[in-house]
Amino acid sequence: MPRFAANLSMLFTEQDFLDRFEAAAKAGFSGVEYLFPYDYAADEIKARLEANDLTQVLFNLPAGDWAGGERGIAILPERVEEFRAGVDQAIAYAKVLGNTQVNCLAGIAPKNADLGKLEITLIENLRYAAEKLEEAGIRLVMEMINTRDIPRFFLNNTSQALEIRDKVGHPNLFLQYDIYHMQIMEGDLARTMESNLAAINHVQLADNPGRNEPGTGEINYRFLFEHLDRIGYQGWVGCEYKPATTTEAGLGWMKAHNAI
Repeated sequence: MPRFAANLSMLFTEQDFLDRFEAAAKAGFSGVEYLFPYDYAADEIKARLEANDLTQVLFNLPAGDWAGGERGIAILPERVEEFRAGVDQAIAYAKVLGNTQVNCLAGIAPKNADLGKLEITLIENLRYAAEKLEEAGIRLVMEMINTRDIPRFFLNNTSQALEIRDKVGHPNLFLQYDIYHMQIMEGDLARTMESNLAAINHVQLADNPGRNEPGTGEINYRFLFEHLDRIGYQGWVGCEYKPATTTEAGLGWMKAHNAI
């Protein structure tokens, strides 16, 4: 059975952020991830991790004005300096929190933008981040996101991500494979994960439709969990779903799969 990390940006939101670490541990999780740590002091978060014997699995590079609707800045030519400063900030936090990977969100393509120029910017930024993170002993992953939930999100399918990875040409760049997003964009989940296993360093889950917990939709998670074991996936699976009711009420899927 894979190792599951609670996504604290979507789970246990009934509580204040710093209280979610204890709630996750009590629910049986051994790892946590979330969107961003930057609103809190790194030492403050580290104390919650240590108090609850939790592994910090993942967070994202700074992604621009999230509250204002931005979902990453890595494709934007006019934001390169900001992107590079964000890499430094992420490294500083990861050194304290102990995670060995961070995720890059490419961003939403502006209307009427030159897509070729956006891709070139993304490639250059990913190459820069991969190198800087490698020097710090941290892996870089990039996430493909469905364009139904986030219209015009630039990086949105596996083949595109693999092509960009090849163009970046750096050994420290990997994929974050979100099962929910990729079920919407392309399906063929099991075969895609198996054939690209060496490139995938992190997996996330939610069911579809609804983006709720496993067992509420069309995705056969019993098969996929067994499949991940069968193909030898060694990473974490981040539980990035919206509880259909409350977090606690929706954790029955973990017990059903003997995950806790």
